[in-house]
Amino acid sequence: MMPNQAPLVRPLVLLADDFEDARELYRDYLEFSGFSVETASNGREAIDRAIAVQPDLILMDASMPVLDGWQATRVLKANPTTKHIPIIALTAHASDDARQQAKAVGCDGFVTKPCFPDDLVANVRAALDVAGRKDGRPGLQTRP
Repeated sequence: MMPNQAPLVRPLVLLADDFEDARELYRDYLEFSGFSVETASNGREAIDRAIAVQPDLILMDASMPVLDGWQATRVLKANPTTKHIPIIALTAHASDDARQQAKAVGCDGFVTKPCFPDDLVANVRAALDVAGRKDGRPGLQTRP
């Protein structure tokens, strides 16, 4: 790093999915694409990790054990310390009902899986750009 150059800032994504192979695949691609990634394997763990690390965005699988993604999203959106965090539903349910349910529980976006990693990254970047504009920041949310 050159003198007076700011360190590279990588937005933090929390990836909640109970399927280990999906977590690994999406985590690796998100990291390759310039994001830091934390993971959770169920809804309860997603809530705990979100509160602890305050990610810039959450990718939330809808169908998980312990607490499903819909319930976890409701909890996070009701919590003053996490309600500002954009949540993208990441689900194999492609129906209009699933999209409506995602919106009803507070999701800020919806991605049907399986999806191409490039499409997932594009959705994450778009959601971060929107969140940054809502907070008065230009573009992607970033960490110090």
